[in-house]
Amino acid sequence: MIAGLEDWRGPLLARVRQGFLAADDAMIEEWKWMGSPTWSCDGLVAVANPHKQKIKITFAHGAALPDPASLFNGKDTGATRRSIDLFAPEDLDEAALIALIRAAIAYNRTHLKKNAGMKNR
Repeated sequence: MIAGLEDWRGPLLARVRQGFLAADDAMIEEWKWMGSPTWSCDGLVAVANPHKQKIKITFAHGAALPDPASLFNGKDTGATRRSIDLFAPEDLDEAALIALIRAAIAYNRTHLKKNAGMKNR
């Protein structure tokens, strides 16, 4: 899928992918939903979608995450998800993205595992 993006989106999505895989050794990458990369670590972390003019990264529990670098710039303003829209390669701050990914993993490990255990009772 990434190789099929021959414009600026391919290399940018490859950099996004590297950030997710570098964030935690337990990160699981899968390709779902008509070829969208998803990353999970103790629950879904995020999904990325190449659009015609952007790369969109949607964090499953983004509304609960700290975002000191103000990466969330997408139109998702609901109670759960938040997204990052990247319109050019220079829009990606890898260090801030990795920090956000690690915050999402920490959220999953503390909140999702706790809730999963309660459902089994």
